Amino acid sequence: MPRVKRGITHNKKRKKLLKDVKGYKWGRKKLIKLAKTARTKAGAHAFVDRRKKKRVMRALWQIKISAFVKEEGMSYSRFIGALKAKNIQVDRKILAEMAVSEKEALKAIVESVKA
Repeated sequence: MPRVKRGITHNKKRKKLLKDVKGYKWGRKKLIKLAKTARTKAGAHAFVDRRKKKRVMRALWQIKISAFVKEEGMSYSRFIGALKAKNIQVDRKILAEMAVSEKEALKAIVESVKA
């Protein structure tokens, strides 16, 4: 059976690994053993945080809406409840955007909900 030489494959793998961990601190960017674990952990954190991002963003939208609605003399929960009662279907992302840039439009929505 012929001898199998894996030098090219080994070098390619190593080069790809080091490219992935470029920019990491200390030995994790240049030492193979540390780089492997760093890349694995980074991948795990990225996976978890892609799901966590959705929760964090929703919380941020709620804070922005709540701050605006409080100025208009209403609580966040009453506002959302009133929106559902009036069957106004605008999601929190859009409401939060309006609270920052389209204040007049959101004020009109708040007034229509209050009445």
